[in-house]
Amino acid sequence: MNTEKTMLWNLKTLLETPKTYPALGFEAQGIQSLFYEGLPWQDKPTRVFAWYGSPAIKTAEKLPAMVLVHGGGGTAFDDWVRLWNRRGYAAIAMDLCGSVPAGSYGNWSRHEFAGPPGWGGFEQIDWPIEHQWTYHAVSDVILAHSLLRSFPEVDSHRIGVTGISWGGYVTCIVSGIDLRFQFAVPVYGCGFLGDNSCWLPTFKEMGEQRSEKWLGLWDPSHYLRYTTMPMLWVTGTNDSAYPLDSLQKSYRLPTGQRTLCIRVRMPHGHGGAGENPEEIHAFANSFLKTSVSLAKVTAQGIDGNHIWATFASAAPIVKAELNFTKDLGKWELREWFTETASVNTSANKVTAVLPSDAKVCYLNLIDERNLVVSTEHVELSKTFGVS
Repeated sequence: MNTEKTMLWNLKTLLETPKTYPALGFEAQGIQSLFYEGLPWQDKPTRVFAWYGSPAIKTAEKLPAMVLVHGGGGTAFDDWVRLWNRRGYAAIAMDLCGSVPAGSYGNWSRHEFAGPPGWGGFEQIDWPIEHQWTYHAVSDVILAHSLLRSFPEVDSHRIGVTGISWGGYVTCIVSGIDLRFQFAVPVYGCGFLGDNSCWLPTFKEMGEQRSEKWLGLWDPSHYLRYTTMPMLWVTGTNDSAYPLDSLQKSYRLPTGQRTLCIRVRMPHGHGGAGENPEEIHAFANSFLKTSVSLAKVTAQGIDGNHIWATFASAAPIVKAELNFTKDLGKWELREWFTETASVNTSANKVTAVLPSDAKVCYLNLIDERNLVVSTEHVELSKTFGVS
């Protein structure tokens, strides 16, 4: 794939296994710390801190693996690596801001071989492209993938990537560049940041020319159109950083399999909120192990005052819900309501009656494992001209 955007990165270099170095003084139970070589920054060599771990119980079969991309205020998280190790995966989590996991949340210590600081790199837009944060963050994730593939216990053909918030943003870009991944799961993150996001005041402050330059280089919408791998999009109805309208425009761009998991008022953050959703685990298992996949929405629509969706699912769909809001305006301020929807198992169809004052709606299908798959949301005010 040779496109003007992806050619910003020298993939020949990034697809090679990077050199590694000891990360002395950093210890965590059951996993190892290391530095790997990043790309030069301001004519100086860089190193990237990472945690790596594999399941304690070894098998003759090579392991599936995950690349874990943290978000704003975060760093490489050892607990996240251990979570995937318990699930039977090798995993690597790297720091994207030239820091090490020492200090406090959002104020981690930078090391002597650090690359550019994050987040977003808005203030760096007039620097050379190869000095800016997004350029290095994307490179660091691809290099972590290359390193992971080199480990003898890892099956290089069974690796996925997931990222949270800014990490989801980076995951979106990586999915259109590093086509070796088997799937990608952005949590909250998406593109179209200049259309509707919490960074609109930042773009206004930057001025039209500089903000257009940033968006032209680094908005994920330019890269998602080249994504062919399956993607699971996990988010909440009231996410302020990546609103539902921008998310929808983003998930419609890739050409691969698309699955949505949209929970009402899902919290935004690391830890349990963004790392633990079992839908991510099940999605990974369905591609990297021989496990039952998430349900697939095969069609959806609105007939009169009824919303419906058909589905295919190996795991029985045991319940469904209609989620809707009566509000317009900022997505993060809208109040959402949930009502029970009807499941017709013989027809593999879910239906619900729409309240007359609903402005936006979608359905959640819930299988016997309590795993959620969502339809696309529909803005009734746009579809039917509701005032």
